[in-house]
Amino acid sequence: MKQAEPKASVGLVPGQPAPISAEEERAFESQDVDLSELLDEGEQPGNHAPVDAFSDGLLQGTVVSVRGDGLFVDIGQKSEAFLPLESAKNPSAPDGNLDLSVGDSVLVSITGRSADGYLTLSRVIAERPRDWSQFEMAFRNGTAITGAVKEVVKGGLAVDVGARAFMPASRTGVRDSEDLKKLVGQEVRCRIIQLDVDDENIIVDRRVILEEEREEARRNTIAGLQPGMVVKGVIRSVRGFGAFVDLGGVDGLLHVSDISYSRVKDPAAVLSEGRELEVKVLKIEKGGERISVGLKQMNPDPWTLVAEKLHVGDRVKGTITRLKDFGAFVEIESGVEGLIHISEMSWARKVRHPGDLLNIGEAVEVVVLDFKPAERRIGLGLKQALGDPWERAAKELEPGTVVEGVVRNLAKFGAFIEVSDGIEGLLHVSDITTGERLDHPREMLKADQKVKVVVLELDREKRRLKLGMKQLDPDSQDVFLMSCEVGDTVTGRVLRVKQTQALVELGEGVRAICPIKESLVSAAPASGSAGASVSSLGAMLQAAWKSGGKDAGGAGSEPLKAGQVRSFRVSGLDPSEKLIELILD
Repeated sequence: MKQAEPKASVGLVPGQPAPISAEEERAFESQDVDLSELLDEGEQPGNHAPVDAFSDGLLQGTVVSVRGDGLFVDIGQKSEAFLPLESAKNPSAPDGNLDLSVGDSVLVSITGRSADGYLTLSRVIAERPRDWSQFEMAFRNGTAITGAVKEVVKGGLAVDVGARAFMPASRTGVRDSEDLKKLVGQEVRCRIIQLDVDDENIIVDRRVILEEEREEARRNTIAGLQPGMVVKGVIRSVRGFGAFVDLGGVDGLLHVSDISYSRVKDPAAVLSEGRELEVKVLKIEKGGERISVGLKQMNPDPWTLVAEKLHVGDRVKGTITRLKDFGAFVEIESGVEGLIHISEMSWARKVRHPGDLLNIGEAVEVVVLDFKPAERRIGLGLKQALGDPWERAAKELEPGTVVEGVVRNLAKFGAFIEVSDGIEGLLHVSDITTGERLDHPREMLKADQKVKVVVLELDREKRRLKLGMKQLDPDSQDVFLMSCEVGDTVTGRVLRVKQTQALVELGEGVRAICPIKESLVSAAPASGSAGASVSSLGAMLQAAWKSGGKDAGGAGSEPLKAGQVRSFRVSGLDPSEKLIELILD
């Protein structure tokens, strides 16, 4: 289709893309293809006139109706022609959208006929040159032209731009052979990068047009972006640090910390390439070179919500998310974590590492100890949720109570015995046995050994518990308490008289209390008895015990004196306190 005399070869215009390589040019020239074969579409069946799919004539049509897969266009033929949706979109329009509606004029070319008998059209965005002078002008000016991809040939594509042209594979804008095949039959915009008028050779470049369109779309997109805007995008790639989101010709970085208010370890676990989503623009830096977007910002901040309902002292449930040397993090709401410090994990045990008590993923109940929503900090307590064991201990471990415990630690001065969860008491080395003094508790005890002990003292405020073991062995006082009953008459020696009370010895190691009237109190010791030997006294008491002899030391109305041996009647017994009460008989 040459309408002008061939001219000398035209060189490259400054600023144009580099010419194709000699190898690519030879690949084009070596094609044994008849141009008429490439361009001849032949007759189509039916009652319609023959259609030249690649004629040099362009048609002006009018859109008469629109449907989901394309538009019907009136081009002055007997029937309307069909313009497929993919051929109707304007790549220069925002996001490549369809910019046509019913009644609009559109420049088209005929590409063939559908199975339904309709003429098929392609939208012409850039006109085709009509003669070689226009080719030269388009080449010099770098003007985009339109062409129809005819077929895949060696090294690239055969394109009809009003004359036969070659598009090297490297200039198609696609990467593999399958994508090359998909271009066959499509109208494409391209630019002449090499023109040889004498040989009628034209080499075109589509890639540069695509790059320019992408750059223009990128500039338009950036110009329309503002921090705080909500935009739609498509995930282009997912990395360990986040994901790149295509916002329409420009990428925004969705950092892993902005994916969710909850902690995300692996972005690939929650995001996938090709997924469409709405994000919020967070920052635009360096003229649009760096754009940060956020996904979690599309939802309310959970810290704002939790600030309205959480208070110090509340009991809440959560899940262990992380373990550190200093404590454990607990997620109590989606995106809200609190810290259990290691010191708030157990009342009694010294926890060396949180992993000794807790596991990641474990559900726990905790108490809010400290809450600072502005700083996004929550202090939690695990031991507080279990209740203060010393409150129970004050009720359950009264002095004299015998309990079973476990030896947890041994020291030179004694052993620490765990008598219940969270309660440890000290068993002093002097309270372990009544035998000879121990140099170290390990002489009788070992770690994790179960032992029976008696509670000697409990101080709830100071959280101290004193235990005894030797006190469990019966002594003379215990034997007397077990063998005596209230009302029994016994004989004993007065050891001491003080005001209205006398301390009476009933046997070796057996002591009793006798309340008396002031009239029966005498400070002087009984004659002849103060110096009695212990052995003779023991023999005397043993002989007189329960004898009922009232004359052992004098009449019942005689004042009591230290050293005096008298008869008494047992008025009260308290084995837990080892207490014996007497009255004068």
